[in-house]
Amino acid sequence: MISSVSAEVPASRSGSFFPRMRVALLIAFLSVSAMASAATPQPLRPEVEAFIADMVRKHEFEREALRRVFAKVQPRPAIIRAMTAPSTALPWHQFRDRFIDEARISGGVSFWAQHAITLERASRVHGVPPEIIVAIIGIETRYGRDTGSFRVIEALATLAFDYPRRAEYFLSELEQYLLLAREAGVDALNLKGSYAGAMGIPQFMPGSYRKYAVDFDGDGRRDLWNNAVDAIGSVANYLQSFGWQAGEIIVVPAETGDSALDTVRAAGIKPVITIGDLKQHGIVPQSPVSDEAVAALFSVETELGLRYWLGFQNFYVITRYNRSINYAMAVTELASELRARVRPNGSTVLE
Repeated sequence: MISSVSAEVPASRSGSFFPRMRVALLIAFLSVSAMASAATPQPLRPEVEAFIADMVRKHEFEREALRRVFAKVQPRPAIIRAMTAPSTALPWHQFRDRFIDEARISGGVSFWAQHAITLERASRVHGVPPEIIVAIIGIETRYGRDTGSFRVIEALATLAFDYPRRAEYFLSELEQYLLLAREAGVDALNLKGSYAGAMGIPQFMPGSYRKYAVDFDGDGRRDLWNNAVDAIGSVANYLQSFGWQAGEIIVVPAETGDSALDTVRAAGIKPVITIGDLKQHGIVPQSPVSDEAVAALFSVETELGLRYWLGFQNFYVITRYNRSINYAMAVTELASELRARVRPNGSTVLE
């Protein structure tokens, strides 16, 4: 390289070799410096260095290896923007229009037909109806067709170090992600997911992946990116782990009259009030429900105003997958639409 460059440098009129040699030496010095810079990562932000130190101490990661990884991770402002204006914050009727449409329903029917045997097994093992499993996968990724385009490590690092409101949660998920990548033997820089760092067909966060993902096809791997069988089993396992009650009701509409709604709604989304007590407050379910059952009152915003519903344990479990009431309602409605088109044996009503 040096000889070819110096050959292009014209000699002085006296024929001196030294001007050419000085240029060649300068180029060589710059090349060596560039290689040294590439081999040694530039100083990282103090909070990133502190995180790396924790990973070394707690999990015996190699410090310089992590420093090289994080030297290639950049903050993504688009991720912060997405977190501050999520689609789940839309009024229910607008959110519903985005997620309950003919394309998603017909796609769910096709997915169900393709994986009917696996869905039946997951339902038998974990007690979760096939339509709920299919609806969650449909809402999350359109049945695996849209699993996200953000580098997972970049999404998690951006939210861990540049989104103070939820920094603690995303620091934990970044830790879980690096552990997951090491366990799976994959390059932590390569995996892609949502802007929040959710991954694969069912969009599991790294901590959920490590804890709830299952090898449902028995091939020795828990692959939620490419394996729909593992994704189906993992969604069912997740819901069961959070207390899904097989065969129980999910939601029913409610009439509220002139009751003291604020008092009841202050109890939150977790079911803690019996139907009998709710009736004492003037809140009446519009479907037959035992007075001993416990529920939570919530509302959604329709084009005609607020509509009230009673959510039971299974509705609460869906909100453990995503904390949004809109999300849980979309899963419930899509599941209902799918069940209306698919027979119990997995065949479509039109067949």
